[in-house]
Amino acid sequence: MKFRRSERLVDMTHYLLQRPRILVPLSFFADRYNSAKSSISEDLAIIKETFEKRGVGTLQTIPGAAGGVKFISGVSKEEAVDVIENLCKRMEDPGRLLPGEYLYMTDLIGNPQVVNEVGKLLASAFADKEIDTIMTVATKGIPIALATATFLNVPVVIVRNDSKVTEGPTVSINYVSGSQKRIQTMVLSKRSLKEGAKVLIVDDFMKAGGTINGMMNLLKEFNAFVAGIGVLVESEDIQERLVDDYVSLVKLMDVDVRRQQIKVVEGNYFSKVHGFLKEEEVN
Repeated sequence: MKFRRSERLVDMTHYLLQRPRILVPLSFFADRYNSAKSSISEDLAIIKETFEKRGVGTLQTIPGAAGGVKFISGVSKEEAVDVIENLCKRMEDPGRLLPGEYLYMTDLIGNPQVVNEVGKLLASAFADKEIDTIMTVATKGIPIALATATFLNVPVVIVRNDSKVTEGPTVSINYVSGSQKRIQTMVLSKRSLKEGAKVLIVDDFMKAGGTINGMMNLLKEFNAFVAGIGVLVESEDIQERLVDDYVSLVKLMDVDVRRQQIKVVEGNYFSKVHGFLKEEEVN
């Protein structure tokens, strides 16, 4: 069956979007559409140009007999600004205030559209990194980690505070909570990580960074490496930060329970993402 170019373009775009970072040989598309490789190459050039213009991502071409094309997810600066501004606005709603100056965030973390946008931003921040696995801690970090993993096409491992019989043998460490200075426990199945794995740590909220620091120490027990750290929210009012190199989408500046006010600003995302930094320097 012969496909029209318009049909090929639609189907190829859908196929690539569903399989980020997977190398697809040109011969696969040639056989799929009963078309010459030269025609497939022209189609991919059109898709690549459109992706880059629209801020969807890019196509990475691997030359040679064993080569092909990979879709690398990305996001435009305009889209990133819209998402982060919307997050700041929604998080400043006084109705989120809870006793103890905590914020209610379950509705955001449970919203598929919001989580998908957050995952895309975090994935784009580490698109140039070699990542084998995403690590998070139960429970609120799980949706964000899964969304990020979707765009990076890597598995997720979940750190818990107690062992489960269904996970088999585990490795556990004690760590100090950065904000509350309490000794707590982290547990991870021995089968979760391979030695030498490059791991992206993702979490929903970071105060002093004790939990993330604990995950970094846990990775050492597996001889694994930290490829990056991404968080949805970081807290500003911290005297001693235990984590230095990380990417945050928004920053919680102040919580005034008496006045029922919450101040939230953009995090360090735009200064950390290389492409945005270069654009700002030019301007």
